[in-house]
Amino acid sequence: MKNAVRKLLEIVGEDPEREGLKKTPARVESSMRFLTSGYRMDADQIITSALFHEKCDEMVIIKDIDLFSLCEHHLLPFYGKAHVAYIPNGSILGLSKIPRVVEVFARRLQVQERLTNQIGSALYQGLGAKGVGVVIEALHLCMAMRGVTQKSSKTVTSAMFGNFKEDHRTRQEFLSLIKSSS
Repeated sequence: MKNAVRKLLEIVGEDPEREGLKKTPARVESSMRFLTSGYRMDADQIITSALFHEKCDEMVIIKDIDLFSLCEHHLLPFYGKAHVAYIPNGSILGLSKIPRVVEVFARRLQVQERLTNQIGSALYQGLGAKGVGVVIEALHLCMAMRGVTQKSSKTVTSAMFGNFKEDHRTRQEFLSLIKSSS
């Protein structure tokens, strides 16, 4: 990876031996390994490590989960907030595990649409929940820094599973609750 970064620096007209760039190939390699660490994480293992049997059947929501990802088309960041809800079906999940599941999929080369579905699908299947809803709002630097240069437009995606997909009232409750103080 370091050699590829060195070559890239040369292609854009830079001198990779310049003082400020000497350590850049190693820094980029370290950064990319961190930003793509989701490939080395297992969402199922995260979920099964913190399942607790509980007779709870009301909606559980975690709002405003920070997420950072890389657009697979331009390798530029997109970042924003994820809002995740589920309706338990005999088991609840340790609350910290939901942001961890978001991170598993966000720390991969992504498109927001797939990211939203991967989070929802992993939680729906892993929890055996009655339903799962995921909404992501993100700003894409590939749109802000280049191309159409829309500096403040956000992309909003949603994925609904089970009760959230089948029952309009459940979906509306979720959407109104995440909107109430965002």
